[in-house]
Amino acid sequence: MYATGAIASRRPNDMLRHIPALSIAKFTGLLILAAAIACFVLAPIIGEALFASIWGVEPLTYIGAALLTIGLAVLLFAFALPQALRRPSKQSQRDMQDWSSVTQQYFELFDHDLGRPLRRILGKERELRAYLRAAENGANGHIDIEEVTELLDEIEMQAPNFRLMMSNIRVLIQLEAPNASLEPQPVEVPEVVRRIIDRYNPVAAEANKSISWWAEPSEFGIVYSDSAAIEHIVTNLVDNAVRFANSQVHVWLTREDDRFSIHVWDDGEGVSSHYRPHVFDRGWTPAVARREEKTSSGLGLYIAYTLSIGYGGDLTIENDTTSGPNDHTTFVLTLPSHQPAPAGATAGEIS
Repeated sequence: MYATGAIASRRPNDMLRHIPALSIAKFTGLLILAAAIACFVLAPIIGEALFASIWGVEPLTYIGAALLTIGLAVLLFAFALPQALRRPSKQSQRDMQDWSSVTQQYFELFDHDLGRPLRRILGKERELRAYLRAAENGANGHIDIEEVTELLDEIEMQAPNFRLMMSNIRVLIQLEAPNASLEPQPVEVPEVVRRIIDRYNPVAAEANKSISWWAEPSEFGIVYSDSAAIEHIVTNLVDNAVRFANSQVHVWLTREDDRFSIHVWDDGEGVSSHYRPHVFDRGWTPAVARREEKTSSGLGLYIAYTLSIGYGGDLTIENDTTSGPNDHTTFVLTLPSHQPAPAGATAGEIS
C-alpha cells in the first residue's frame, strides 16, 4: 500500500472502482521515464542532426529532463492515489494540505539529486558534441572511437544516480503509510552486495577511488529477509561512502546465529560528534547546519535507517574524526536472519 495524503471525495467507494485505471498511469509513467533515458542516451548521437537548425543547446537532453519530471510526477500520483481515496472524508481538507506539502517537499528535495547527474550529463554531452563537430570539420583528422566511447561511458555512469533517486521516491511513498509485513524470503546477501558494488565500481574509478568487499565467513549462506530492502539500504550507504571517501571504500559482511551485519567503511574525514545525532534525520545534511546550499536531498540515510528499524534491525555509525590518516566512517546495518521454523511448526510457533 502507498499513501502520502488524501484526496477529497464524497463517494470514495465509487472512485475506487476506477483504481484499475491507475495501472495504465503507472505503465505510462514508466514509459515516460524510459523515453527520458532514451533522450539522454541519444542526445549526443542524433541530437544535433535533429535540432541543430532549431535550437542552440542540447534540446534532446532538455526534452529528456522534462520527460523525467513528468514521469516521476505520474508515478507519484498513481502510487499514492489508491490509499489516499480510502481516507475518511472528514479529514479531506487537512489531508489535502498534507498531500500538497509532502509532494512539494519531496520534489524540492529531489531537485538537488536530479540536478547533480543532469549537470554531469550536460557537460559530457557538450564535450562530445564539440569533439564530433571538430572531427567533422577536419580539426581532429578522424573520430577516435575509443575517446567517443569513453565520453559515452561517463554519461552512462550517471545511471546509478537516477536509479537510486527513483528508488528513493518509491520507498518514501511506502514509508508514508504502514505496509503489510512481508514473509521473509531466502536471500543470498553476498550476491546482493556484489550487484551493488558492480554498479558503483565505474563511478568510484572515475573519481580515482576503489571499492572492495568480502564476507566473513566466506561461505555466508542464506538468510531470511527482504532482498529489495537490503539492496536499497546498502545502495544508499555505498552511494554515500563513494561520494565522501578520499580514496577507499570497504564493504564486508559478518554473521551471528540469529543476526547478520553489513559494514560500509570509507576513509573520508568522518562525521563530527555534534552532527552525529542528526545524521539519520530526514532532509538533513552538514550543509543545513552550516547554512550552505544543499548539494543532496539528505534522504538516503533517513530512508536507510527507517527501513532497517522497520525490519527489526538497526543502522549505526562509527567514525574517527581525529586529524590524520586514520580518519574514517563506518555504517553498520544489522538485521535479523529470521531462520525458518522447524517442519511441522504451526503459525503461532513462528516468531
